[in-house]
Amino acid sequence: MRIRIVDAFTDRPFAGNPAGVLLLDAFPDDDWLQKVAMEVNHAETAFAHRLPEGGEADWALRWFTPVAEVALCGHATLATAHVLHSTGTHEGPVRFATRSGVLVATPREDGSLTLDFPTAPLTPVEVPDGVARALGAEPLLAFDTGPNVGDLLLELADEKTLHALTPDHRALGTYSERGIIATARAEDSGLGYDFVSRCFFPNVGIDEDPVTGSAHTALAPFWSQRLGRAALTGLQASPRTGRVRTELRGDRTLLSGHAVTVIEGELIA
Repeated sequence: MRIRIVDAFTDRPFAGNPAGVLLLDAFPDDDWLQKVAMEVNHAETAFAHRLPEGGEADWALRWFTPVAEVALCGHATLATAHVLHSTGTHEGPVRFATRSGVLVATPREDGSLTLDFPTAPLTPVEVPDGVARALGAEPLLAFDTGPNVGDLLLELADEKTLHALTPDHRALGTYSERGIIATARAEDSGLGYDFVSRCFFPNVGIDEDPVTGSAHTALAPFWSQRLGRAALTGLQASPRTGRVRTELRGDRTLLSGHAVTVIEGELIA
């Protein structure tokens, strides 16, 4: 079967967030899926198979990190939609049946794709004791992001503080189900982005994720309320970097970006 590595939320190779993508006839057993994801060893590997016509979705989709299956993943969904469209396997909007409901990916004239995802519910919580020491900076505010995302969202004082973080990844794993989203307002909106973020997910085997679509379903409502605009652009300030265009539509969040296939090969195991 064909296996592809796709860089998502970027328009150039070797940036954004890489994901493995496999199109299957059906899902094999979970142990095989997890072993393939461990072998690929990227933040997520996506597995998809076509569904019968006439249903609420066109393809079934699952996502695995090297150590666990996850309930929601933006960049691997974008990567899968990119493979379907770039190979001519699917035309027009594609509906994915997932653990987080039906997610739709729509191709745009500029070559980008827009994902329609559920907006994460934000619940204010007290900043946990010890999280500042584990993160390497004192958060201003903290929010729970709900079951689909499973992170603790922390607002920091400024962009400079966010870039300078040197967290204790093992310690961060004690504060939420998946990990930590750290964010701050952009210092200069003239650079083309409105807010910045970094994401640390030690509980699913990812010390720092390059670009996280699911996190932006929480970042979009957080920053839209503060900045007074539904449409924003986020920069994820990982070493690879990537940009996610967001648009808040109530209980749905649109996430837009490009993707690039960088490796295509044959899985023989």
